[in-house]
Amino acid sequence: MAELSAATQSPSVSSSSSGAEPPAPGSGGSPGACPALGAKSCGSSCADSFVSSSSSQPVSIFSTSQVHDLIFWRDVKKTGFVFGTTLIVLLSLAAFSVISVVSYLILALLTVTISFRVYKSVIQAVQKSEEGHPFKAYLDLDITLSSEAFHNYVNAAMVHINRALKLIIRLFLVEDLVDSLKLAVFMWLMTYVGAVFNGITLLILGELLVFSVPIVYEKYKTQIDHYVGIARDQTKSIVEKIQAKLPGIAKKKAE
Repeated sequence: MAELSAATQSPSVSSSSSGAEPPAPGSGGSPGACPALGAKSCGSSCADSFVSSSSSQPVSIFSTSQVHDLIFWRDVKKTGFVFGTTLIVLLSLAAFSVISVVSYLILALLTVTISFRVYKSVIQAVQKSEEGHPFKAYLDLDITLSSEAFHNYVNAAMVHINRALKLIIRLFLVEDLVDSLKLAVFMWLMTYVGAVFNGITLLILGELLVFSVPIVYEKYKTQIDHYVGIARDQTKSIVEKIQAKLPGIAKKKAE
């Protein structure tokens, strides 16, 4: 944001470097700040710059590097906040209905925003300042989704949908007998899992695994890779033996 503000104020920077008077002590004359604009105007210009830069092409909410850094606990505060929030939501869904959880979340969010709005109004009244609405920079953001961006997202989703449909047809119409048998065994095992856990419990366990397994694997990568390789070789040999005994599979491979 500091670099965007400095680029926006390039005329003032060039004039100050040519001998103009330095900014006043309270106006934020540090490098990278907005000396000619207040903090509010600086935030608004930064928000406008972000919107103008992201309107030309669709921007993903989460990039691959961000997700990687999140699950590997690169930023402990950010990962802790995401992990704690999602875990609380899932535990709440396990104890209460979806309507109750959504209602309480909206009430909590409204409590925070309304309290902050009232607090800033009182501060402005006491100090007799005219800073305006505290969320004005966010209210002025253009969050409309263009038709081009919408079509890009739809096209990206259709690639995955078509791939999933092709996989479903291939498995259920038994294009490969071994793959269909793998699916049948997996679904049979899931019947026992479903008898013990419900969907919310599986989501909670999944979140715990997502935020714990990657960091454990990163720490003990060599040992885990060794045992995974042994298990993969054993599984591959068993599958090859089964394929050799099943009718039609050996003939299909020879062709």
